[in-house]
Amino acid sequence: MQPIVIYTKATCPYCHAAKALLNKKGAPFEEIAVDGDRAAQAAMAEKANGRSTVPQIFIGESHVGGCDDLYDLDAAGALDGLLAG
Repeated sequence: MQPIVIYTKATCPYCHAAKALLNKKGAPFEEIAVDGDRAAQAAMAEKANGRSTVPQIFIGESHVGGCDDLYDLDAAGALDGLLAG
Protein backbone atom coordinates (compact mmCIF):
# COMPACT_ATOMS: atom_id res chain seq x y z
CA MET A 1 0.00 0.00 0.00
CA GLN A 2 1.20 3.49 -0.87
CA PRO A 3 2.07 5.88 1.98
CA ILE A 4 -0.72 8.39 2.60
CA VAL A 5 -0.34 11.84 4.14
CA ILE A 6 -3.35 14.00 4.94
CA TYR A 7 -3.12 17.57 6.21
CA THR A 8 -6.06 18.44 8.47
CA LYS A 9 -7.64 20.79 10.98
CA ALA A 10 -9.56 19.43 13.97
CA THR A 11 -12.82 21.27 13.23
CA CYS A 12 -12.91 20.55 9.48
CA PRO A 13 -15.85 18.30 8.49
CA TYR A 14 -14.22 17.56 5.12
CA CYS A 15 -11.11 16.32 6.93
CA HIS A 16 -13.25 13.97 9.00
CA ALA A 17 -15.05 12.71 5.86
CA ALA A 18 -11.77 12.09 4.02
CA LYS A 19 -10.29 10.22 6.99
CA ALA A 20 -13.50 8.17 7.29
CA LEU A 21 -13.19 7.02 3.66
CA LEU A 22 -9.54 6.10 4.11
CA ASN A 23 -10.39 4.20 7.30
CA LYS A 24 -13.22 2.40 5.47
CA LYS A 25 -10.69 1.35 2.83
CA GLY A 26 -8.34 0.09 5.56
CA ALA A 27 -5.70 2.55 4.36
CA PRO A 28 -3.37 3.71 7.14
CA PHE A 29 -2.38 7.35 6.87
CA GLU A 30 -0.14 9.93 8.50
CA GLU A 31 -2.17 12.89 9.68
CA ILE A 32 -0.50 16.28 9.93
CA ALA A 33 -2.63 18.78 11.86
CA VAL A 34 -2.04 22.36 10.77
CA ASP A 35 -4.32 24.00 13.37
CA GLY A 36 -2.70 27.30 14.31
CA ASP A 37 0.64 26.24 12.81
CA ARG A 38 1.41 28.76 10.08
CA ALA A 39 4.68 27.10 9.15
CA ALA A 40 3.00 23.71 8.67
CA GLN A 41 0.17 25.29 6.66
CA ALA A 42 2.69 27.13 4.46
CA ALA A 43 4.63 23.90 3.89
CA MET A 44 1.39 22.13 3.00
CA ALA A 45 0.41 24.85 0.53
CA GLU A 46 3.82 24.72 -1.12
CA LYS A 47 3.61 20.95 -1.48
CA ALA A 48 -0.01 21.24 -2.74
CA ASN A 49 0.80 23.69 -5.56
CA GLY A 50 -0.59 26.67 -3.66
CA ARG A 51 -3.76 25.07 -2.34
CA SER A 52 -4.18 26.22 1.26
CA THR A 53 -7.49 24.60 2.18
CA VAL A 54 -7.72 21.39 4.18
CA PRO A 55 -7.69 18.53 3.78
CA GLN A 56 -4.83 18.12 1.34
CA ILE A 57 -4.23 14.48 0.57
CA PHE A 58 -1.14 12.82 -0.87
CA ILE A 59 -0.99 9.15 -1.86
CA GLY A 60 2.54 8.07 -2.66
CA GLU A 61 3.99 10.82 -4.84
CA SER A 62 0.53 11.88 -6.12
CA HIS A 63 -1.28 14.96 -4.85
CA VAL A 64 -4.91 13.84 -4.78
CA GLY A 65 -6.30 17.19 -3.64
CA GLY A 66 -9.11 17.60 -1.14
CA CYS A 67 -12.00 15.56 0.18
CA ASP A 68 -14.18 15.89 -2.93
CA ASP A 69 -11.25 14.82 -5.10
CA LEU A 70 -10.73 11.73 -2.93
CA TYR A 71 -14.42 10.77 -3.13
CA ASP A 72 -14.43 11.43 -6.91
CA LEU A 73 -11.49 9.03 -7.31
CA ASP A 74 -13.39 6.41 -5.33
CA ALA A 75 -16.59 6.90 -7.35
CA ALA A 76 -14.59 6.52 -10.58
CA GLY A 77 -13.11 3.26 -9.30
CA ALA A 78 -9.57 4.65 -9.33
CA LEU A 79 -8.88 5.03 -5.61
CA ASP A 80 -8.21 1.37 -4.84
CA GLY A 81 -5.63 1.15 -7.62
CA LEU A 82 -3.90 4.32 -6.45
CA LEU A 83 -3.80 3.03 -2.87
CA ALA A 84 -2.32 -0.27 -4.04
CA GLY A 85 0.36 1.49 -6.05
